Amino acid sequence: MIHHLRAAGVSLIVDARGTKVPTILHWGADVGELATDSLIAVADGLTPAIPPSSIDAPPRLSLLPTVFDGWSGRPGVGVHRPGGTDKSNLLALRLIDQQATDTSLALTTSDQRAAVTVVSTIELTPQGVLRVRHTVRNDAEADRPLAVDALAVVLPVPDRATELLDFTGLWTHERTPQRHRLGQGAWTREHRHGRPGHDDAFLSVAGAPGFDFRSGEVWATHLAWSGDKVIWSERSPLGPVVTGSGELLAPGEVTLAPGETYESPWTVAVYSDAGLDGVSARLHPWIRSWSTITKPRPVVLNTWEAVYFDHDLPTLLTLVEQAKRVGVERFVLDDGWFTGRTDDRRALGDWFVDPERWAGGLSPLIDAVTGAGMDFGLWVEPEMVNPDSELARTHPEWVLGHPDAPTWRFQRVLDLGNPDAFAYLLGRLDALLTEYDIAFLKWDHNRDLLGGSAHRQTTALYRLLDEVRALHPGVDIESCASGGARIDLGILERVERVWTSDTNDPLERQSIQRYTGLAVPPEYLGGHLGAARSHTTWRTSDLAFRLATALFGSAGIEWNLNEASDAELDLIAAWIAHYKRLRPLLHTGEVVRMDSADPALQAHGVIAQDRSSAIVAQVALAAPLTAIPAPLRVPGLDPERRYRVRPLDLGAPARSIQDVPPVWLTEGSVVLTGRTLAEVGIAMPLLAPEQAQLFTLDAQ
Repeated sequence: MIHHLRAAGVSLIVDARGTKVPTILHWGADVGELATDSLIAVADGLTPAIPPSSIDAPPRLSLLPTVFDGWSGRPGVGVHRPGGTDKSNLLALRLIDQQATDTSLALTTSDQRAAVTVVSTIELTPQGVLRVRHTVRNDAEADRPLAVDALAVVLPVPDRATELLDFTGLWTHERTPQRHRLGQGAWTREHRHGRPGHDDAFLSVAGAPGFDFRSGEVWATHLAWSGDKVIWSERSPLGPVVTGSGELLAPGEVTLAPGETYESPWTVAVYSDAGLDGVSARLHPWIRSWSTITKPRPVVLNTWEAVYFDHDLPTLLTLVEQAKRVGVERFVLDDGWFTGRTDDRRALGDWFVDPERWAGGLSPLIDAVTGAGMDFGLWVEPEMVNPDSELARTHPEWVLGHPDAPTWRFQRVLDLGNPDAFAYLLGRLDALLTEYDIAFLKWDHNRDLLGGSAHRQTTALYRLLDEVRALHPGVDIESCASGGARIDLGILERVERVWTSDTNDPLERQSIQRYTGLAVPPEYLGGHLGAARSHTTWRTSDLAFRLATALFGSAGIEWNLNEASDAELDLIAAWIAHYKRLRPLLHTGEVVRMDSADPALQAHGVIAQDRSSAIVAQVALAAPLTAIPAPLRVPGLDPERRYRVRPLDLGAPARSIQDVPPVWLTEGSVVLTGRTLAEVGIAMPLLAPEQAQLFTLDAQ
């Protein structure tokens, strides 16, 4: 059969005729309703010629390409029998079953000689998001284990997609874009951190040359997995351009006993003919369709950059009062609350409230927090352990890696795959959440694995999160990994927030939030208002710029408000009031990003789903190239409706370097149609470097 899945302007055509492994004929723009004879014509019309010096059959890219089919690129599946002779390149899979619905396919292939079966699951969501994964089964009789070397999703993209975009980065500078043209061969990203890492490729985007945020065809893929991974794009003289992704498995890491299965992570793939924003326009609604978020994202105050390890109850109680004054809704006690934890070199793993600094337990602080109308959150790092801890001394067998290997931030990794270690952590977390009124866990992960099985550790982490959630379904969890080193769609199924980066420097945050938000909706992206001098970069920023940057996301504060002036506290209170008013728009609307010819300037915004309102930010990252900024054009509005555009004053005005502002700003507002705003735009103020001006747009 030839299967045609269609949704939201996307078509997927899969040729599953005969017994060969099925192949994807088309993934991209919707080709309309096609009858069976038309689908056959498409398949026959795409059958290529047989080139010289190649296999004696038309070459084809199957769902599970191997050298058996003449594929000389990176294989999609690789298995072997330990101690045997049958290797991955000898698999001869044949289609034995196919099941189809209007939105999904289940295609079963098998090599009876090798006693291996693979089930390929394909889904096309109502938002046009493609999901693909494979499951391999060992069909052998007893005493014949099967080692899985690779099981990846390989998707074709058109040859016009010659430009690649993915991401790299480092601590406090995550999601740094990098672009290049794809030549012959493979561009491969391998991550061996035991987590995605600060340099995570994140999204792999192949597109037509020059694609940007608002234009161009792109084919984007993301591996929904929180462990080791491999992502690649490849061009071969004897095959189509492909993009692939899968879990990066170490030798012997996954070995199946007879009857056992291994299921690959989902590869999430998105086609867009409207640039990178078109990717977000599919991913964000899809994520919201299954999101665990059930209530508005509260304004958070986190104590880390306020007090660090100095957990003095009177100081914290005054901080609670300041938080109440400005309108904070969630008060989070960060690192330093458990037994013996006076710095980052000791006690990690001893998850008991410190009896010396907290003689009455956490209840006095929690009672003050809840009495002030806020809920309480707590920092934990369950996956890690300090060598200088009672846990490590009592149970050295629970610690991964060689004992002489170097530590990382004075930490080692606790083996979550050890049933006793797993039970200990689950028991301690359950005890804390049962004894205390805790609404939120900031779940940190401050080092790479560097030892042990990343597969075993990641699957155990998922089980631990799932069990904690089952025991305490009302508790929100934030994924934090030295900031943004574990942000992916696998972890997102189990948390309500991600800590986007350990830096609150607004200049760094503008880029980090812009690109992390390509895949992750803004309501997940934790962004905090920090002190004037950044804790991580030592850059000093105006309050106006810090307020404008932290507004777009899951907003919070990481600042010792006891050191803020009354005037600053009043401005923060006004900012929080704006955030609460705008929260329904910010966390349900469509994100738009505007391209600029001037690298010093960028703009972004959120437009309501019903196109009734919007909020937009014009940002000056550095000194502009010209004295007259280009007009700001706002895409995504209803072209026929008229919108009143007003500057949004957060109380701390953005600094400009102009003699006289644009006329419409002097008058206070302007009314223009959505079509005019998108095609012509409006004049912008000449902002000083590291400033942002916000605007609201309301349909009249």
